[in-house]
Amino acid sequence: MTLFSPVDDDVAAENLRSTLGERIVLAGDGGYDTARTPWNTAVDQRPFAVALPETDDDVVAVVRAAAASGLRIAPQSTGHGAGALAGTDLSRTVIVSLRAMRGAVVDPVARTARVRGGSVWHDVVDATALHGLTALHGSAGDVGVVGYTLSGGVSLYGRRHGLAVNSVRSVRLVTAAGELVTASAAENPELFWALRGGSGAFGVVVSLEIDLLPYADVFAGMMLWDGARSAEVGRAWAEWTRRAPASATTSLRVMHFPPLPELPPFVSGRSVVVVDGAILETDAGAETLLAPLRELEPEIDTFARMPTSRVVEVHMDPPEPSPAVSDHAMLRSLDAAAVDAFVAAAFEARPMISEIRHMGEGFARASDGPGAVSSVDGEYLLTAISMVPVPEALPGMDAAVRAVVAAMAEWHGSGIALTFVDRERDSAPGFGASAARLAELKRLLDPDDTFAAAHRVG
Repeated sequence: MTLFSPVDDDVAAENLRSTLGERIVLAGDGGYDTARTPWNTAVDQRPFAVALPETDDDVVAVVRAAAASGLRIAPQSTGHGAGALAGTDLSRTVIVSLRAMRGAVVDPVARTARVRGGSVWHDVVDATALHGLTALHGSAGDVGVVGYTLSGGVSLYGRRHGLAVNSVRSVRLVTAAGELVTASAAENPELFWALRGGSGAFGVVVSLEIDLLPYADVFAGMMLWDGARSAEVGRAWAEWTRRAPASATTSLRVMHFPPLPELPPFVSGRSVVVVDGAILETDAGAETLLAPLRELEPEIDTFARMPTSRVVEVHMDPPEPSPAVSDHAMLRSLDAAAVDAFVAAAFEARPMISEIRHMGEGFARASDGPGAVSSVDGEYLLTAISMVPVPEALPGMDAAVRAVVAAMAEWHGSGIALTFVDRERDSAPGFGASAARLAELKRLLDPDDTFAAAHRVG
């Protein structure tokens, strides 16, 4: 039973215009194509409107106006995960884009940060670095903090410190009822539990409070070899990870680059294999730990002590919005046969990036605190990514990333990491044992299914 009956498009548009004026962008408006385009520019999302709020009160007004018009709401900060919404009809949906609501306020004594809903990790790591602190950020500085964190968050410090979602102290959001509320362990605890994993399915998050880590600098970087050595390096890295302590969070990537002048000369037109990550040890400890990999004599080795604000540059993710398609699975183990299957698929299918991240330890450790998602089951994480230079290339690039993941089927685990899902798929494996309770709370807290989330609940 809906709270409001849908109204015709003209009335719905007027209801929205009355809230934010020109910061409501409708189909036909001059800025519509720019406003609707997510970070993954291969995703062609066509919503009824895009709202560009600047304050918490703006968000309240938009949610109330959309609900009164019988419209759904899709919260987005950057749109990194927009591919998961690709099959959702957005013709009666308002994308609430929080891109103008950025910034982080740090409490260095409490070691916390209050982060606005549209912030990206660059905003946070730059602010925290001023106080000798950092956060459980991922490998890219331009990823939205809210979607990443509340969907789990696989950090470069995660084998020691766990998923980023476990660092969340409180969430400020606008609910389906159009109310601005705080959710924490002490206030609205059921909603807080659901948000820590259920993310955008329960409201538009306008801010988060997160715990910080006491690191001003860490030992991080990457090693690079020619792609012809992928099997050799891959086997050595897999063996190395079996002895690596929780202080080391690293990944192995096979990468194919086109011969483009804007690329660095050491990768342009080449296939390479890369090991990168962060080591939470003293310089001497990190050097000792990395010695077996350095015996493989990489062409490039940037591992060194660096400020935490620079760690988001290590993984060399694209700095600008890009068209891409990806696929993902968790792996139970990684033996020599698995490495060989991975390398063979990476070269036969040739997506731009085929990657395995070392998980386990803190990633697999469930938090004592409340949260629908607090760990990821699996010793390794597999992902494959292809750029889509023109729309006609999408089927071939999609087949390439699927082929890499399919080649590792023998080693697949049962779970998934939600932050690596950027395509239509069942999110239940990412919720694990929490899926049924999440679906029940969705029906209770959002009975009209107002919020269209990238990771569908129920």
